[in-house]
Amino acid sequence: MVILSLFFPLVRGSEGLYMVNGPPHFTESTVFPRESGKNCKAYTFSKDGTLFAWGNGEKINVISVTNKGLLHSFDLPKAVCLEFSPKNTVLATWQPYTTSKDDAAGIPNLQLYDVKTGTCLKSFIQKKMQNWCPSWSEDETLCARNVNNEVHFFENNNFNTIANKLHLKKINDFVLSPGPQPYKVAVYVPGSKGAPSFVRLYQYPNFDEPHAALANKSFFKADKVTMLWNKKATAVLVIASTDVDKTGASYYGEQTLHYIATNGESAVVQLPKNGPIYDVVWNSSSTEFCAVYGFMPAKATVFNLKCDPVFDFGTGPRNAAYYSPHGHILVLAGFGNLRGQMEVWDVKKYKLISKPVASDSTYFAWCPDGEHILTATCAPRLRVNNGYKIWHYTGSVLHKYDVPSNAELWQVSWQPFLDGIFPEKAITYQVVPSDVPSEEPKVATAYRPPALRNKPVTNSKLHEEEPPQNMKPQPGNDKPLSKTALKNQRKHEAKKAAKQEARIDKSPDMAPVPTPQSTPRNTISQSTSGDPETDKKIKNLKKKLKAIEQLKEQAAAGKQLEKNQLEKIQKEKALLQELEDLELGI
Repeated sequence: MVILSLFFPLVRGSEGLYMVNGPPHFTESTVFPRESGKNCKAYTFSKDGTLFAWGNGEKINVISVTNKGLLHSFDLPKAVCLEFSPKNTVLATWQPYTTSKDDAAGIPNLQLYDVKTGTCLKSFIQKKMQNWCPSWSEDETLCARNVNNEVHFFENNNFNTIANKLHLKKINDFVLSPGPQPYKVAVYVPGSKGAPSFVRLYQYPNFDEPHAALANKSFFKADKVTMLWNKKATAVLVIASTDVDKTGASYYGEQTLHYIATNGESAVVQLPKNGPIYDVVWNSSSTEFCAVYGFMPAKATVFNLKCDPVFDFGTGPRNAAYYSPHGHILVLAGFGNLRGQMEVWDVKKYKLISKPVASDSTYFAWCPDGEHILTATCAPRLRVNNGYKIWHYTGSVLHKYDVPSNAELWQVSWQPFLDGIFPEKAITYQVVPSDVPSEEPKVATAYRPPALRNKPVTNSKLHEEEPPQNMKPQPGNDKPLSKTALKNQRKHEAKKAAKQEARIDKSPDMAPVPTPQSTPRNTISQSTSGDPETDKKIKNLKKKLKAIEQLKEQAAAGKQLEKNQLEKIQKEKALLQELEDLELGI
């Protein structure tokens, strides 16, 4: 059994590299002696958290977290990326690609080491840092790399023999499915010369048959894609992005969200609000996913596997979503250029648990126990107010560390654990007590020009906020309409209203008499005198009375009127009398 205080947040910064004991102690751990200095460029835990590797600018060291012993030390002073294979068999390291006079092809810069013996299994040339690490299946039976627009597969960590190849013209990216056999792979091929981009799903090793693909989805608007498998490897979500939005609506390009299932089904996920797609994340149950999208204030919606909306969280200042490891809690947050507001939701009841604020945060991570949250402000994204906080999901800060003003924090992360180590606990809505004094976030007031500073404040909103709503069809209720159906319904209603207005215009005698609301509305009627000069005067008087009516409505809504506007309202009686005299003379 794993005791809660045994997992470690790990901290890397200008003060060095060190581990901290997890809740409830938060003291510096003795498992890993502090590595002082600023030379640590990379570190990584194994998937089960039992091994830890880091680089100190001279060597890559590997230790066992459980018995604190040094396992290996590799002479790799330039290594900047480290990764363990899923079962801790292989350590992958990457350093920047270089060439020499003697070897124009370049020096192999991707090394794969046997963790048990410390020997180098294989070295490859990997020019780009992006997607540098090979992808393993969870049982390590399969390993894959993207090499010269084709995917090379190795079996049982034998890197001297390519067991299989997936060749398509200009493969840009691929993602290996999680979980056990049969293994599946999603590949992306960008479009060219008028041909669309596409994502295809294959089952290993069936690549060469005419209809080998499990599913295929093509689309034109895509300069790059992000592919997200669900945990059960039954479906992939594809976020297709363009670098430039040709409509000019967004600075960040244009995004679309596509759903592709291994049974061949595919669909475009219809998002009810226009704008960028900030984040998409699968629930660990693999039966639903959450998307954060739309121009600010952004919407967040949970969809099922039919791409139908299940729950709409309304609008708010958010650009990220994070499911807890057990999938029972969802955090919607606004980080980066937003103020750091978080909404913590109970996913089963769709009930709000807490609304903490983590100001200036650049990093968020759930603890493997599904109860604690880590937020941090790190350099170089922000070079001031660096530090980290450990929260309980009910909103209380359990531990806080602020880096001194002359130092920087570069990276913080939890020690990982395998699924099932921490059982799911019942959700509590009662705030967990904490010794850390609570900080009230500073409320930024809106700018008011000097002329308005001594006058009453009027409540005005830039955007209408939409409240959360359950999108599941209730018993006896119709299924919620799709985006296309809603659009058609609005068109039909608009046509119906236009026909009604046209009918009223043709037969004014048949027009329904409006309920009297105010004197100006009763007096403003359509009439002609036959004298163009009189008609012009009547038209001008009606225009003035309409403006006065609008001013009165603004005053009733609480708006502070100017002196000249108040004087206009005082003239209403005289204008009405003048209008009446002119109309009686008709």
